[in-house]
Formats: sequence, C-alpha cells, structure tokens
Amino acid sequence: MNETAEQDPMAALPPGVVRDLHRRMVRIRLFEEGAGKLMEAGRLPGFLHLYVGQEAVAAGVMATLRPDDVITSTHRGHGHAVAKGADLRYMYAELFGKQTGYCKGRGGSMHINDLSIGMLGANGIVGGGIPHALGAALAAVYRGKDSVAIPFFGDGAANIGAFHESANLAAVMQLPVVFVCENNGYAEFTPQDRHMLLKDVADRAAAYGMPADVVDGMDAVAVYLAAKRLVDRARAGEGPAMLEAKTYRFYDHQGIKGLRIPYRTQQEIDAWKRRDAITSIEQRMAAAGVSADELEQAWSDTREEIAAAIKFAEESPDPDPAHLLDNVYTG
Repeated sequence: MNETAEQDPMAALPPGVVRDLHRRMVRIRLFEEGAGKLMEAGRLPGFLHLYVGQEAVAAGVMATLRPDDVITSTHRGHGHAVAKGADLRYMYAELFGKQTGYCKGRGGSMHINDLSIGMLGANGIVGGGIPHALGAALAAVYRGKDSVAIPFFGDGAANIGAFHESANLAAVMQLPVVFVCENNGYAEFTPQDRHMLLKDVADRAAAYGMPADVVDGMDAVAVYLAAKRLVDRARAGEGPAMLEAKTYRFYDHQGIKGLRIPYRTQQEIDAWKRRDAITSIEQRMAAAGVSADELEQAWSDTREEIAAAIKFAEESPDPDPAHLLDNVYTG
C-alpha cells in the first residue's frame, strides 16, 4: 500500500478491533477452504457455495454488531455464520449431515442458523431472507429494543420483488434495518451489466427514501467504518439504510473446482486475488508494528480449531431414521 500507517484509517481504530477483523476473516477463510476440500473429496453430501474472497464484508459488518442484533443470510452464507460467532463444530456437523449439526443434519450448507447468536438463518431462495430481517426489526421496535437487523444479499437478489417490497416497507415504517448488498459482480454466472443497467446497486436506495453507502468490499476496515455509521444510525432510531460492498468470490459459483463454465477470465480472477482482503490487512498490521509471529498465531490457532471441528463432525452420529418425520409440516 502507498498509505502510511498515519494516513491509513486503520490507525484510528483500537488495536483490538483490527485484530478482531483479522481473526474473523482468517476463521472464515480456513473454514471455507476446509469445507471445499471435503466437498471435492466426496466426503460431504451435496454441494457448497463458498465465501472465499468476500471475508472483509462479513467481518467488517459483524464487528459492528451486538449479540442481540440479528442477521439473515444467503445460499453463500458460511462466512456470515462464522463471523457472527457460530460454533464451527456444529457447522461442519451440519455439512456432514450429522445429528449434532445446527439443523440436526437436515438443512445442510444453505440453511445454517443459530438463534442464540442472532443468526436467523441462511436461505436457499435468492433474497428469501430479506423480509425475515424486516420482521425481526419490527419485533425489536414493538418490544422497545434498540437492536438492528441486517439482511445480506447479492447483486442478483436486488432485482427480485422481495427486496423492493422490503426496502419500501422498511423506509415507510422507519425500521432499524441495514440492507447489505454483497456485490461480487455476478448473479450466479451472469455479470451485473447483463442483468441491470445500474453501476451501483446502492442507487436504488434513493427511490425508497433511504441513504446508502458504497464501500470497497475487499477492505475490512472500510467496511467496518461504513457499517458502523449505518448501524449506529439505525440503532438511534433514524431508520433504514443500505450498504453496498464491492467484492469478489475467488472460487466458482459452487465448490472449488466449480462447473467450468467459461463466464470469467483467469486474468479477472487473478486481478481480484491480488486485492485479497486478508493479505491487505496483514500488510497494514505489519506496518503498524504487529509481529509476523502474532499474525501466524491467528492462522495456527484457527487451523487447530478447524481440525477439531471436522473430527467432531466426522465422529458425530447420523440422524436416526426413526425421527425422519420430526419437525416436518404440511399444509
């Protein structure tokens, strides 16, 4: 980076916040790399939508939240769960389809939730979690609480009716919601300029009378500072807002190897990888005096945690077929 430590906005943050951002991103990266390798080896049922590359968004937003603040997630939701404080053992157990998983092995990758930490659930339906966050925000207002709700969604989800209806309702009712659009440039395999004419998804916020910020989603510090402004605003009763984070997923839509559909160039992927958010914050931390040993400790501690979580999941029992119909409802 060309910025000095004195010019870097990171210098104004307490060291504990910066270390927290770094650790959250490392935990997401290693969890996802581990899960992706398990999938490619055929050791997990189903498939995964990996969050690798977008770590700065989940880490930056989640670092501004309190335990009673809630989030709703997406089909690419492992990073949100990890950053919100989910137990990696139960996450891996869910990926393995084990009884000890967050959904007792019934939900899989796209439906992990933990109400105890305000993780209202990931959602396999694109944009499906956005209205859920509004319900949580309305409940908080009704109960006289000052908690905030954060629906995460992608650029593609910004085209569906649920987003527009939710944005309008949140604005009309002045709900404490911060809409976080993780714009990784692609709606599955379709580039943004093929499914909308806007350059910034955040421009849509003005149509509903709410403010919006656009931030570099490869910079955890920038995401944290922008998210904090909007979260504090919502918590103070000033209504909803939108945050668009420009980011990128390093792997394909599914898994590590992906489906080999030629919709991105290797040159584009490599250019984004050179902006890796974890590498960036480690360079800035080193410039600010953080030792290489301390940075490596975050990685080694997390590797041990990941290994223990995978071992726990593999040794957990499979669901009992006798309970196949438990928690299954029909209309």
